[in-house]
Amino acid sequence: MKRIFTIIAISLAAFSMVLAGNPDRQGEAGAYELLMNPWAKSAGFHTLNTSFISGVEAIRLNVAGLARIDQTEVNVGYTQFMKGTTINLNSVGIAQSVGEGGTFGLSIMNVDFGDIDVTTSTNPAGTGATYSPSFFNLGASYAHMFENKISVGVTARVISQSITNVNAVGACFDAGVQYVSGPKDNFRFGISLRNIGTRMKFSGDGLSFQTADPDETQTNNITVNQRASGFELPSVLNIGISYDFFVAGDIHRLTPLANFTANSFSRDDVGAGLQYSYRDILQIRGAYRYAVGEIDENNDFNQVYDGLALGASVQVPLNKKGDKTFSVDYAFRNTTPFEGTHNFGIRLNL
Repeated sequence: MKRIFTIIAISLAAFSMVLAGNPDRQGEAGAYELLMNPWAKSAGFHTLNTSFISGVEAIRLNVAGLARIDQTEVNVGYTQFMKGTTINLNSVGIAQSVGEGGTFGLSIMNVDFGDIDVTTSTNPAGTGATYSPSFFNLGASYAHMFENKISVGVTARVISQSITNVNAVGACFDAGVQYVSGPKDNFRFGISLRNIGTRMKFSGDGLSFQTADPDETQTNNITVNQRASGFELPSVLNIGISYDFFVAGDIHRLTPLANFTANSFSRDDVGAGLQYSYRDILQIRGAYRYAVGEIDENNDFNQVYDGLALGASVQVPLNKKGDKTFSVDYAFRNTTPFEGTHNFGIRLNL
């Protein structure tokens, strides 16, 4: 098992040299909804809990954690993204353990932009009509755990973006590994590589227009198709570590964590956080994230999520054994600009 972990860790870490933060390429990628976190529990950590994230939420950050559930988990999330933009995220996911140590997962996220007024050069105030872009991605995952110490996983994801009669479709893969050790499995280490996939390119009738025939002997118009440029996906590498400190048996638990994120199209991120848990019934968490590297003097808003994140969860047992639970999660993340992002979620472990 140690050999398996070493091989996977080295393979994923090797990509970090390719994915090192490059602010000079900022804005050159697309499909940035892949970096939006629709899940409330991990959002309270500023998405820094690479080392111990579990269940459905792991599909978004480190799919290896998908294997760390007992039977079935259902998660539903709603996010007010950067309050003031009227953009919302809707997500739902399910995870099901199968066989000896295996778990399948399925998740979908939709970005709701609301209704946007149609404007033209002759009607800049609006024509009276509206439209709504459709951005969604669907991920199918499998993770496997070896002897409760090492878990590995992979996700295949389809990305779709469409607006009226123009659309783009792409696909990407995520991979991850988690390692657990210590007398109470309290030391945790995780690595994940995300959004490695195809280039995307917009196409459709919306890129066509009519113009005069360049042949001056002709008086009719012709239809011309514009060719849009392709764009890369925002690939990232996450490396995280955490440790559980138990007080009064297992009644109280403190979990400090640290995480490094290498972004291929922007500055890298470092962050740390802390979670307090009381009998796994009440959990309170917070984290701080900071973008490293030089700041663009011409742009005060280089990173949206630099700063503080806070969150809490309440988990209620549904049976005497306590292996079936119902949970409510909330998170707030400070944003620059706008009024912060609010995440709400409910989870069922059955």
